[in-house]
Amino acid sequence: MTSDKSSQAGKNSTDFKTVADALEVLSGKTRRSRFARLMPFLGPAFIASVAYVDPGNFATNIQGGAKFGYMLVWVIVVSNLMAMLIQTLSAKLGIASGKNLGEQCRENFPRPVTYAMWVLMELVAMATDLAEFLGAAVGFQLLMGVPLFAGAVLTAIVTLLILALERYGFRPLEAVISSMVGVIALCYLIETFIVKPDWGQIAYHAFVPQFSGAESVLLASGILGATVMPHAIFLHSSLTQGRIVVRDKARLQSLYHFEIVDVVIAMGIASFVNAAMLIMAAATFYKTGLTHVASLEEAHRTLEPLLGSAAKWIFGLSLLVSGLSSSAVGTSAGQVIMQGFLKRHIPIWIRRVVTMTPAMVVVLMGLDPTRTLVISQVVLSFGLPFAIIPLVMFTSRSDIMGELVNRRVTTILASLIAAVIVALNVYLLYKTLITG
Repeated sequence: MTSDKSSQAGKNSTDFKTVADALEVLSGKTRRSRFARLMPFLGPAFIASVAYVDPGNFATNIQGGAKFGYMLVWVIVVSNLMAMLIQTLSAKLGIASGKNLGEQCRENFPRPVTYAMWVLMELVAMATDLAEFLGAAVGFQLLMGVPLFAGAVLTAIVTLLILALERYGFRPLEAVISSMVGVIALCYLIETFIVKPDWGQIAYHAFVPQFSGAESVLLASGILGATVMPHAIFLHSSLTQGRIVVRDKARLQSLYHFEIVDVVIAMGIASFVNAAMLIMAAATFYKTGLTHVASLEEAHRTLEPLLGSAAKWIFGLSLLVSGLSSSAVGTSAGQVIMQGFLKRHIPIWIRRVVTMTPAMVVVLMGLDPTRTLVISQVVLSFGLPFAIIPLVMFTSRSDIMGELVNRRVTTILASLIAAVIVALNVYLLYKTLITG
């Protein structure tokens, strides 16, 4: 149809070409290879996937592997399967309705509820940025030897430079962020070969759920909070809402199927990285009796005598790239949340300053960055139901979704995921606050 268009793709020739190629593929009139047909649709899920490999993941996965070996691998497997379904629903909401999750909340909930959700999601966004910002600052410190505060300042500068790519359209930012995800994955692929893990134990614990006391539940909740993240759910619906716009049923279904592939590939890479973090810690620290590796700095320092200097530098590089990319994406997500709930925009540098303030306070107070990262991930897990439940509600409504409304089994699975998250958080709250 000649009316097919992208409402946000007009900023440069790269965006124009991406949209034109996508529409050509959706028309069925192309002779491109399978990979070439897929390329125009890859990108949104890779940006969202950065939230799944941020420094909060480093903290929770490394502590989980050091303290409990391979036991919590199953948490990563389950969390990433959940993430694939949730991010698919988020992408579908943007495609089908042309509106992001925050906008749907504003239009469908009473105003007091909308304001309350906005405040909660802003707190979640700040907890997210705390983890990302601290991680990048620690990365600068480990690699360059600069003080933590100087690393935080460098993080703010580099984040703003990455975000400046948005003025050139969606494709340059997608390319840079996807490349950074690739660097993180490559670093952990190398680390996995270096540590030579016990693949039999990994396979066993990937499918056999286990806990070992309240601390393992705390770390499992942190892993969940660092994997399925509220701000990524809001962001993904925004990334797809105007990227490629089609109206007829056949092309809409085809576009959705391509987005599923985007999610599976991006979240699959994120799943590998998360598992590799825990496996590295289990095969290195837990195996040698270093079960109390309590900080990223200690993990970095300990890797050299155990595995050699290469492993230490690879770890530091992956942490730095993770922090920088996720900090940029987190700031964009904060903009989406404010625009969606309040229909307001503020300059990106103001949001950068506001969201980095808690991290600066942590640095100046001398608090343990790693423990702060773990606790921030637990905070994120408490915010998850307030993103997932509305998402399931909206994607189950035919008046909003049209042809892409959830099938009954999809709604049931997504509802079960929300129930599991709520139950885990209630149990965690009881264990940590009531029983100590």
